[in-house]
Amino acid sequence: MNKELLETGADMQKTPEENNYQKYLALGGIINEADYNSALERIRSFHLLTKTLILQAENIAKYAEIELQNVEDGPDPRVILYGILRSDIRPEGVEYHHSSMSDQKLFVEALRMLGDAESVGKMIKRYPNISFKYQRGPDK
Repeated sequence: MNKELLETGADMQKTPEENNYQKYLALGGIINEADYNSALERIRSFHLLTKTLILQAENIAKYAEIELQNVEDGPDPRVILYGILRSDIRPEGVEYHHSSMSDQKLFVEALRMLGDAESVGKMIKRYPNISFKYQRGPDK
C-alpha cells in the first residue's frame, strides 16, 4: 500500500461491516449485494489460494503498477478477494454472474469492493482496451 493511500485513510483490511455496498456501487461495481457480502465475509476464512490465482492477481497488479502488500497472515486482501471471486461458480438459473468476467475485470471488482478507487483508476489507465463500465443486471 503506498504512502498516499495511508495518508488518505484508505484501509484495504477493513472488515465487511466497515465496507459499504453503496460506496462499491458508486465506484461502478456490478456484483449483487448478496454475493458482495458473501465474498467479503469469506476473506476471513479464505487462507488457501492456489498459486495460480495468486500469480494471476499479482501479475495484473504489477502491470497496472499497483503495489501489493503481504500481510502477516498471507497475501494482500485484494489478492484474496480476487481469488474468492474467481473461485465462485455460477449458480444454476443465474444468467449473469461474475464468474464469466475476465481476470482484469474481476480484479477491478475486488478493488471496488474494498473501496480502492486509486487502484481502480490505475487499472482503467493501464488496460485501455478493456471497458470497466457495466450495466447492472437485476439482482436475484
